[in-house]
Amino acid sequence: MMETQTAKLPIFQGKPLIEIPQTIPQIGFLQVDFGKAFLKEYQGRTKADYDGNSNLNVLAYRDNVVKGSNPFAVVLANQILRQNRLRTANQADLERALKVSALSSRETYEDTGLVLRTEDDKDNSKNTSMAKDLASQLKARGIKFSPKNPTVIPLTGLELQTTQGNDYGLTFRLREDAQIYEAPILSEGGQFNSEDIDEKTGLPKKLGQGSRNLYVRDSGLSRLDLLDDLDLNSDDWDLDISYDYGRVVVVSGEATSPEN
Repeated sequence: MMETQTAKLPIFQGKPLIEIPQTIPQIGFLQVDFGKAFLKEYQGRTKADYDGNSNLNVLAYRDNVVKGSNPFAVVLANQILRQNRLRTANQADLERALKVSALSSRETYEDTGLVLRTEDDKDNSKNTSMAKDLASQLKARGIKFSPKNPTVIPLTGLELQTTQGNDYGLTFRLREDAQIYEAPILSEGGQFNSEDIDEKTGLPKKLGQGSRNLYVRDSGLSRLDLLDDLDLNSDDWDLDISYDYGRVVVVSGEATSPEN
């Protein structure tokens, strides 16, 4: 029996079967007009508030995007973005963005935090005074750290100040709303899979086999960043270095609240 051909029906007009958020979180680089306006404000703040510190003069607008990144620059970026109900991405944001293909990070790197293991930095004495300063602030909050149990300080939880007490001329102050957490996984290096990510921290839950690598060190203060090949790095103690393929990533919407 021949099936009767059904006429094409109009588009079905229904109602959402899920609760739609009032604001939808968004993520992206500092690009086009927004990026230009941001960089102008950033450069003005660097000159006026931080005496034109060279460790902050690392961002540049080229090819329609702001290029460069180091932890100092990201913290200052947050101080500007926060006034517009925006913030920079943390490690969990970047992993979510990768999961839903909202951001391409295979040709860039992004700084998201600092990792503290010990107060003395045997590889880079330049960081020792800053590590001691951060350690003192963490201890005042009852937060412990060690080479076997490193502490992660997201860059969104820091403020930037000038100082004469270290070689950078800059220091970090913990914000009251800083979401600091322990990360024993950062005491071991190894391979991991994107499926084994802790959604809250953006760090691997386990190591073993996988297509991605986690790099660590055993002392001092280091950056936490997502590398251009999607490896996770907590081994870099050069807080001031910035490369052209670095990017500052911005998050908006409900994701900007501290509990998220």
